[in-house]
Amino acid sequence: MYPHILLAVDGSEHSIRATEEAIKIATLSSESKIEVVFVADFSKVKDDVLHSEGKEALEVARRKKLAPVEERLEAADVSYYVTILRGEPGPMIVDHANKKQVDLTIIGSRGLNGLQEMVLGSVSHKIAKRVKSPVMIVK
Repeated sequence: MYPHILLAVDGSEHSIRATEEAIKIATLSSESKIEVVFVADFSKVKDDVLHSEGKEALEVARRKKLAPVEERLEAADVSYYVTILRGEPGPMIVDHANKKQVDLTIIGSRGLNGLQEMVLGSVSHKIAKRVKSPVMIVK
């Protein structure tokens, strides 16, 4: 059905809900593999580096954000792997999804209201507009 599912996560509750939906879809076919994509946002990386105790501590902090997602994927016994990208989340996910020619991209939505989305933009909205394969936005 969807051999390559890209699951974009950021460690939030919205990511957990998106993970649950990715699991439902991946369990429909034994050929499905989930690529968990976490983007280390450049605008936050500088602050993270200043407050961390080194490269290892920074990596541990990122892995902690991914732990709930990985726990659910392992419990569901679905095939997955993790990719960590660096940059601005929206464009990085779009570029990665299009280059890898994923079959489905799944992302959680923070549920911004119309004004917030117009002013701030939305990662899920950018992905839905620019990724060339189907996109599922989970609320």
